[in-house]
Amino acid sequence: MGEAIHLSHAERVRLIHAGRKALDNAGFSHVPTIVGTGAGSTRETIDLTNEAAAAGADYAIVIASGYFAGALTRAALKTFFVEVSQKSPIPVLIYNFPGASGGIDLDSDLISELAKECSNICGVKLTCGNVGKLTRIADVVADPNFVSKYPRKNPQAPFLVLGGFTDFVVPSAFANAHGAITGLANVAPYSIMKVHELSVASRKDLSYLPEAQRLQGIIARADYTIAKASIAGTKHILEKMHGYGGVPRKPLPPMDSSAAEALWEHPHTQDLVRLERELSGKTRA
Repeated sequence: MGEAIHLSHAERVRLIHAGRKALDNAGFSHVPTIVGTGAGSTRETIDLTNEAAAAGADYAIVIASGYFAGALTRAALKTFFVEVSQKSPIPVLIYNFPGASGGIDLDSDLISELAKECSNICGVKLTCGNVGKLTRIADVVADPNFVSKYPRKNPQAPFLVLGGFTDFVVPSAFANAHGAITGLANVAPYSIMKVHELSVASRKDLSYLPEAQRLQGIIARADYTIAKASIAGTKHILEKMHGYGGVPRKPLPPMDSSAAEALWEHPHTQDLVRLERELSGKTRA
């Protein structure tokens, strides 16, 4: 839910162990774990990434620290991701989220350079929401010669271009991107998977496109409405639908009861709730 930054090293390790154990016990040992390891310095980020790998994480997702955002030049940002990827025992995804990194917004040129030059970087999550940027990077990766010219350190971890919101899954598919990593998928996994599957299918058969667009509309409206309530809003909806979620860790504030109820009853939220219940086969959450 984006709260890794509020966890101690020991807490992160315990969560990685718990997540891996839960997946294995449920028969999902083939499902990989992607763990946030961004920290305030390059050294601590590398330390966290190594700790995550030792605890069983399959991939690390790394965001640049925004504490000294104004002093981080393009060269400094590039060096940060190069060094972290070189010293990581597991593949690394770039996490571009200006809202959580002091306004740092990696451009498509820099991300494309990192994709070509760093064999242990396996993708990017674009929570900047910039579809043009996504399109440019995906076009670089879609080049038939990309894999042979810029092979990955781990051949099982190709470079993936991923959105950070679910309000542009359909256009992402047509831009040769690979999907999304999104907080809303915790709330409505069946809905998000369905729109992704329909989007991919639409590239070969346009008869799937109208339904993909219909679902995309429902999901896009809900994503925007719930995202405006920040992590507290998403966790409240998660609690209402699935019985867990709780409140954010301080200093993030919880929602007051009236705002929480208004978010739950909002037409955009309820449209998504109905869709998710329909696709999951559950009439009540």
